[in-house]
Amino acid sequence: MTATQARQSLGAILSRVLKGEDIGIVHSGSGKIVALRPVEVYSEDYGFIDYAVSEAELKRAAREINKEARREKTTSWDGTVKSLCG
Repeated sequence: MTATQARQSLGAILSRVLKGEDIGIVHSGSGKIVALRPVEVYSEDYGFIDYAVSEAELKRAAREINKEARREKTTSWDGTVKSLCG
């Protein structure tokens, strides 16, 4: 299928893939097919995969970000539109 066809019914296509069906999307520029497959995602390795940082570097960055956030004047969002307006 084309990317346009996939976009129009993405939810249904993903459900079919999860049931074991092989589905591919044709890249219009190259004519190559990209397969859709379920994969396991491990959140503990996203820092290395996405940013090429070690676990120690990622923990250090998280500590620094949290430290900076505590210094900022922030309020928690309760999920309502009203709270966004102040």
